[in-house]
Amino acid sequence: MDVSSYKPKGRVEHRHLLNLLDWSTTDIYEVLHLAANLKNAFKRGKKHELLKGKTLAMIFSKSSTRTRVSFEMGMHQLGGHSLFLSNNDIQLGRGETIHDTAKVLSRYGIDGVMIRTFKQSDVESLAEYGNFAVINGLTDDFHPCQALADIMTVSETFGRLNGIKLAYFGDGNNVAHSLMLAGAKTGMKVYICSPKGFEPNQDITKAAQECGDVVVTDSVEEAAEGADVLYTDVFFSMGQEKDPEKEAALMPYQVNSEVLGMAKKNAVFMHCLPAHRGEEVTETVIDSSHSIIFEEAENRLHAQKAVMCLLMGKK
Repeated sequence: MDVSSYKPKGRVEHRHLLNLLDWSTTDIYEVLHLAANLKNAFKRGKKHELLKGKTLAMIFSKSSTRTRVSFEMGMHQLGGHSLFLSNNDIQLGRGETIHDTAKVLSRYGIDGVMIRTFKQSDVESLAEYGNFAVINGLTDDFHPCQALADIMTVSETFGRLNGIKLAYFGDGNNVAHSLMLAGAKTGMKVYICSPKGFEPNQDITKAAQECGDVVVTDSVEEAAEGADVLYTDVFFSMGQEKDPEKEAALMPYQVNSEVLGMAKKNAVFMHCLPAHRGEEVTETVIDSSHSIIFEEAENRLHAQKAVMCLLMGKK
């Protein structure tokens, strides 16, 4: 069953989005279908205040343009409210435990918390101790909201997910982890192309391979040949210092015109942004007609609105 033939039920079997390890294919399809409807309403200027009176707290240990704006505008469009909480605004950065923070936020009637932080364990602890829905806005291990927006964009572009070959080039990081899981669970063929020593986490790779078609390789040719989608991310994630040795290892995995030429003629280029032109991707690719990076960025808004509605809406 592909996403195009799935009949939505209007619910998911989860209270939280911590990662995509335990989310089923149908849960993911629910997000994609609702996201498409919300995007259609947005484009037509039709009100869709499905979270009227609801409040989302947004905890940022790591800053981000797209994450903050998309969640904040998403809650506004859904008729709800958002609270921006940086490390300067809350006590987590000064030693207060996740347990205590979760308990306090629960007493204030918060309906959901989006957290963008370093440790995956912080997201999981927040879900364990809080009385609200928790959405992982990014950790060092996973970036599920990005992956949902990505496969939504692929589905819009090709009209299907089954059999689409997506080739990711570069560091086997949190984006690669979530892409493997989302792609495998929706029938895509996912190739992660990384130099030796920079492959994705073996346990996450194994879990993704048990769900579907996932290949980890260090061969650019194997990954790019016949690909429908070429994808990359920055070589150094937020908080990482630039390492000349790592940069030298990753430069041969740059997405450039030669790599694009190995893919299908109608292949598209994707990047979660921000991009460092001239490093992980050349301007000839990212600014070409193959690039759909801004459609992808927009879909963060719609995919996340769908997640918030399914987790924070009326049960």
